[in-house]
Amino acid sequence: MHTVVVGTSGLTASDVLAVARGGARIELSAEAVAALAAAREIVDALAAKPDPVYGVSTGFGALATRHISQELRAQLQRNIVRSHAAGMGPRVEREVVRALMFLRLKTVCSGHTGVRPEVAQTMADVLNAGITPVVHEYGSLGCSGDLAPLSHCALTLMGEGDAEGPDGAVRPAGELLAEHGIQPVELREKEGLALLNGTDGMLGMLIMALADLDTLYKSADVTAALSLEALLGTDKVLAPELHAIRPHPGQGASAANMLAVLKGSQLTGHHQDDAPRVQDAYSVRCAPQVAGAGRDTMAHARLVAERELASAVDNPVVLPDGRVESNGNFHGAPVAYVLDFLAVAAADLGSIAERRTDRLLDKNRSHGLPPFLADDAGVDSGLMIAQYTQAALVSEMKRLAVPASADSIPSSAMQEDHVSMGWSAARKLRTAVDNLTRIIAVELYAATRAIELREGLTPAPASRAVIEAVRAAGVQGPGPDRFLAPDLAAADAFVRGGHLVTAAESVTGPLQ
Repeated sequence: MHTVVVGTSGLTASDVLAVARGGARIELSAEAVAALAAAREIVDALAAKPDPVYGVSTGFGALATRHISQELRAQLQRNIVRSHAAGMGPRVEREVVRALMFLRLKTVCSGHTGVRPEVAQTMADVLNAGITPVVHEYGSLGCSGDLAPLSHCALTLMGEGDAEGPDGAVRPAGELLAEHGIQPVELREKEGLALLNGTDGMLGMLIMALADLDTLYKSADVTAALSLEALLGTDKVLAPELHAIRPHPGQGASAANMLAVLKGSQLTGHHQDDAPRVQDAYSVRCAPQVAGAGRDTMAHARLVAERELASAVDNPVVLPDGRVESNGNFHGAPVAYVLDFLAVAAADLGSIAERRTDRLLDKNRSHGLPPFLADDAGVDSGLMIAQYTQAALVSEMKRLAVPASADSIPSSAMQEDHVSMGWSAARKLRTAVDNLTRIIAVELYAATRAIELREGLTPAPASRAVIEAVRAAGVQGPGPDRFLAPDLAAADAFVRGGHLVTAAESVTGPLQ
């Protein structure tokens, strides 16, 4: 099994994906253990002094003005975890919780949090055992960290609350720890706070969304090319010299991908022989511009994710010179903004894909295709309602594009009077990515059927490879009406699993 070694820095998005989705094992480096021990010495020294230090010998948030005596500090750290584990709603997905815990461990190992090495090792042990704390949908405002979600994870480290075992069954966390020989942690000064105070949930979801969107943007380039081909459009608008004079990198990449898929097609431009069109509709002609803008948004979001991966987010933090200082680095705005940006871009990508599907089904705009791609229009409805389903998904995507980060509800008696709502931005982006997959699947279903209905004209080799692969995956071709939901589900699985991109790349080589 793949192993990820956690040091004081240097973790990558690939490491996060390996742990969250691939079940990779985790080891702490000697460097990390040394940094943990050194920072802990600083915290212990401060704890022994009479002067109050936030998070070490005081209450939290609006209660930070109370100095806590030494005999109550262990109780203080337990209490913050128990009281903050206040999430509600459905359970969050296992991969999100694993990313959340792993990213918190990454910051703990930076040597800036003051957590003891044994606490960090317990975090790694829980992940390695396949134990996943039960975390709920609601509870984070994306400021002072993803407090409630991280608290539910810390509760598991204490042997309290519920968690999912490697068999998928939810049981008391204490039982699961005992079965795997893991001793619950007894939290000391600052440790409870340090386990809760980070942007780890929203960052984990950003990293996973970027991985999924990378595949979906390539998939969208392929389906856009298939639709252009099915509509007998022209590929001249994809010429590199046209995109060079508006040098947005994403636009050029999308155009190049579409051109690669269409290479060798006998359908493109064919309409000019008997039904001249000076220009294709925007949904066809401007596909690279829309998908390209989304790709450039992804590039910015990836830069933010890389910076956040290089960050140690906690409050207070232990600095190399021995100071323990309060700060505002836990605020989720940098991550929240790009999560919202990605939801906007995904909504627009879904919207333009739906417009191409509708054009394929409309006999007045499809340049010779049968109404709704039906076998016997009137007796058969063809893909009429498949487009309804796609339109419903697009409508929801537009609602999900409304930014969460523009909102703020003050909390903690106005101490935390401006919050990022980054967790909410991440949650709705996950739904948007899920819906975008379905939208692309519907376009794929319509475009492949439409190409097959163009009798006497040969599609591009890459298009043929896609059609053969999608039919082999159980998505049926043209014919009389049938129960459509299974076909759409098979198309969805084909896109979701990356098989659409794989099929196209079997001819084109790697797409950008």
